Amino acid sequence: MANAVSGMAVHDDCKLRFLELKAKRTHRFIIYKIEEKQKQVIVEKVGEPAQTYEDFTANLPVDECRYCVFDFDFVTAENCQKSKIFFIAWSPDTSRIRSKMIYASTKERFKRELDGIQVELQATDPTEMDLDVIKSRAY
Repeated sequence: MANAVSGMAVHDDCKLRFLELKAKRTHRFIIYKIEEKQKQVIVEKVGEPAQTYEDFTANLPVDECRYCVFDFDFVTAENCQKSKIFFIAWSPDTSRIRSKMIYASTKERFKRELDGIQVELQATDPTEMDLDVIKSRAY
């Protein structure tokens, strides 16, 4: 179903991959892209469970917007193994204004399709989503 504001639909594969990440932990991250010609959000890249946060950030385009989901594993001060699912809206300063507007107007509806997101970040440059930021938001 298309979003009334931006007219973007969400491809079924987006939800399917997210459920695999959340329930089966078969992915470390998912990068989503809005396909403007098809007017829908699609899966652009899926990261294997062994991949790191650095692998994930290396796959983000420098000057294009994306939605991302990252499954962050960490150990608490009490030595407990935990995991948090992050939703990151990547909107670099260098991306096209039209692209930023489309991603911004579609974000809330798209996020509602992904049930189980625990932390949300908005980033316009890499420093706003570096590993220290992720760690500080996870605890």
